[in-house]
Amino acid sequence: MTGEVGTGKTLLVRCLLKLLKCGNDSYAYIFNSRLSPLEFLQYMSGVLGLKSTDNNKSTLLLDLVSFLVARHEKRLTTVLVVDEAHDLSADVLEEIRILTNLETTQEKLLQILLVGQPELDEKLDSFDLRQLKQRVALRCKLEPLCPEEIKGYIERRLQCAGANSHAGELFPSDTIAAISRYSRGIPRLINTVCENALIAGYARQARSVTPDIVDEVAADFRLDTADPVKIEARSRSEEVEFWQAVKTSLESRDDTQGAGPEENSPPIAVPRGAGRNEPLI
Repeated sequence: MTGEVGTGKTLLVRCLLKLLKCGNDSYAYIFNSRLSPLEFLQYMSGVLGLKSTDNNKSTLLLDLVSFLVARHEKRLTTVLVVDEAHDLSADVLEEIRILTNLETTQEKLLQILLVGQPELDEKLDSFDLRQLKQRVALRCKLEPLCPEEIKGYIERRLQCAGANSHAGELFPSDTIAAISRYSRGIPRLINTVCENALIAGYARQARSVTPDIVDEVAADFRLDTADPVKIEARSRSEEVEFWQAVKTSLESRDDTQGAGPEENSPPIAVPRGAGRNEPLI
């Protein structure tokens, strides 16, 4: 499972672990991916409750195999969940691939879930990890929310917080459009913007959150630096200022030399649209 930062990967993992905990399933949840292959096996064995007499690799693997076979004979499932898997080294990923070889003629002894940012897909697409990539049975990618989903998400969060039937009036459509632009559909950013916008609106004693409140919150959290509309406007403004500076510099140099352009000389070439509301060419 992959997804951008803040799309809710870890939240889904926690929901899965809660379901596993309610049943007879045993699981190992690894949230720190900065481990060596041996440390990975040691951590995994420790979480599963295996008490090895020796921490060398061969002993850990023997104990792990015995544990998995015993659970399989009882028709019990064992799951390995690795969060932040995009930070796993190639050696650890290869160790995980080898663990997928633990199987009977009919099914796997160990179910494995890798969770990470889109960089995980890039790693799996590499030539060196092609064997692991071929063993992936199912892929899921969490996408950012679209504007309609953002509206429903905000309304649902307000209902869970105890808002009444007028909850929809707190965030008008133009305000939701601003939230959508700044958050780019990332749930974590939506939460941050909405929470702070409600606080700012309460301080102003406003009956609803207006787009200008969202603008202020976005500026405080520097989310406006990722606004494509503002980025385009900023780039356009900087380009116009550059060419105006070039023109001024050339004119100033000619004045300093005491001689203007000859009568038949071509004028200074300034891109069309510089300083005006026309597209630059």
